[in-house]
Amino acid sequence: MSDPDRLLVLLRHGESEWNLKNLFTGWTDVDLSPKGVEEAKEAGRRLKAHGLTFDVAYTSVLIRAQKTLALALVELGQTNLPEFRDQALNERHYGDLCGLNKDDARKKWGEEQVHLWRRSYDVQPPGGESLKDTVARALPYYCQNILPDVLNGKRVLVAAHGNSLRALVMVLDRLTPKTIPGMEIATGVPLVYRLKADSTVASKEILTA
Repeated sequence: MSDPDRLLVLLRHGESEWNLKNLFTGWTDVDLSPKGVEEAKEAGRRLKAHGLTFDVAYTSVLIRAQKTLALALVELGQTNLPEFRDQALNERHYGDLCGLNKDDARKKWGEEQVHLWRRSYDVQPPGGESLKDTVARALPYYCQNILPDVLNGKRVLVAAHGNSLRALVMVLDRLTPKTIPGMEIATGVPLVYRLKADSTVASKEILTA
């Protein structure tokens, strides 16, 4: 028997209506912008161009991630793929910042404080989650559900959010609380991982245009 593929592709949703307006989104269930729809389709086309197909998909309970997944799968010709949705893969909850314009937040609390809330590992925005909190829910879900599928040879596509995916990338890329703040994940750009049998990364490719 040939060595299983152990393929894991992470895909951040396309631009949302609130990304476009520069608003803190978090768990607010906003749709994709027209550009975001195109980004999701383009992600599917890039995956197809690289000859990638999937056995199972995972996404959050938020529409922008679900729609990104659906649009990408149409381009792949895989619209009947088994799909699992879970709150564990939701974006960070931004608490009291949800719905606020990021520039207005900077005027109110200062550049440094807002940067800490957005980019630090363990500083929570008021009423919300830090990246550390997001890791605490996303990582167990990954270990219990997604990783076993990958290690069993299933080709897995995960369509989620900037911070829930940063939580997974932190583990996959062996980033630390000190190095994770510099890690950005672009909207609609697939991250293609192939894992070793011990769950560490054999290779990583970013499918930019």
